[in-house]
Amino acid sequence: MLSQSISYPRYEYENKFRGYIKLTKQWDVVIIGGGLAGLVSANFLAKSNLSVLVLEKGKTVGGRAKTDRISDQLFNIGPHALYKKGKAKLILEQVGIKIHGKSPKLDGILVDKETHYRAPFNLVGVFTTRYFNMKDRFHWLKALLTILKMKSDSLSQLTFSQWVEQITPSKAVQSVLLLLARLSTYCNAPDQVSAKIVVSQLKSVMSGVLYLDGGWQSMIDQLHNKAVLLGSEIRSHQTVKQIIPSKQDNAFEIILANGESISTKNILSTISPLELLGLLGEHAPTAMKGIFSKFTPVKGATFDVALTQLPDPTKLFALDLNDPLYYSVHSTYARLSNDPKNIILHVFKYLQPDEQVDAKVVKLELEQFLEKVQPGWKRYEITSRFIPHITVNERLPLPEDETRLNSSKSAIPGLYLAGDWASPDSILSEAAVTSAKQAALEIIQKEKS
Repeated sequence: MLSQSISYPRYEYENKFRGYIKLTKQWDVVIIGGGLAGLVSANFLAKSNLSVLVLEKGKTVGGRAKTDRISDQLFNIGPHALYKKGKAKLILEQVGIKIHGKSPKLDGILVDKETHYRAPFNLVGVFTTRYFNMKDRFHWLKALLTILKMKSDSLSQLTFSQWVEQITPSKAVQSVLLLLARLSTYCNAPDQVSAKIVVSQLKSVMSGVLYLDGGWQSMIDQLHNKAVLLGSEIRSHQTVKQIIPSKQDNAFEIILANGESISTKNILSTISPLELLGLLGEHAPTAMKGIFSKFTPVKGATFDVALTQLPDPTKLFALDLNDPLYYSVHSTYARLSNDPKNIILHVFKYLQPDEQVDAKVVKLELEQFLEKVQPGWKRYEITSRFIPHITVNERLPLPEDETRLNSSKSAIPGLYLAGDWASPDSILSEAAVTSAKQAALEIIQKEKS
């Protein structure tokens, strides 16, 4: 039995169609987008006795956080990890989500053409890797301590490249810091990306990550089920075509592709900034247009692979020193197959902003990198999936973005923003979950006051 009553949408009478009276619902909140941010916010809002409708354009909820089952193997949409000590995990646990999974070991290899170096990600690696000389080891330890002690807010005006050059003269150390920046943010633009965001993400990575049993779908399913039990209505296959703000009563009309009209007091948008501008059309404020149109998404290419075994079971993680390439075995630490002996791994390329992708070339590049790390892997292949162009985060975080974001949030009263792009302090799942909670609490405060 639920511990609190459920709020159902209000009904209003409207005179339409030559005097006929039509009965319409008015929701307290309509959430556009049923991904991670949308489902987290639905849980907070429905708990507060507000009527909540979630509109998801896909056939299932989850967005980029969903997990696909292919030949009985579980593939996240590219490599996914949850920070062990991040804010997102705490918030998910706050709404009753149970997180099951293990942390990968802090080791691996750095690949330089045909040479493999031990990665300096733990103490043994720091003092044994041939990639560093003795002076580099000192500079590396100093850089790690600097990251741990650094107050990231002090870096808001710097790019990551500028900051790296400030803290160490060692070219070897600089190159590894750039690798870790890509690993922690998926951003392959060190000359543009905010040092504040990268250092904040690096701190989270250094505290450990979790690979989730059942993939991220296990988290999405729990969020969905809890939101429904709390009274949220979640609809899939619902494409929003237009948002029309009402000047009279601070409400909104949402027009769907099927012609249906939905009335709501508040909208929580978790879609991309450019999609939102498209839905608002002429109703989008000039300032919002100017800010959102400058955002550039973070993109990548992923090659997700299932094997019966690894040719070399000792190599579970690798980063390329020359190209923006990643390899990691996730099934060692998470249940991702009905057969516990099967291997699920991800190979990933971090794309530069506006990089033009030749799918055949990129797939070959990822396959060749996997061959370097696991020679003969194709003999053991069960299935694989290549996605040449996925959006990892809807905004490449720039040093000046914090002011831009804060100024755009109050542009339209009753319209709230959440998603991986909507936080001035973080990106990826950290931003999606924290911004979802913040937006939900702001709506709750408004409706209860």
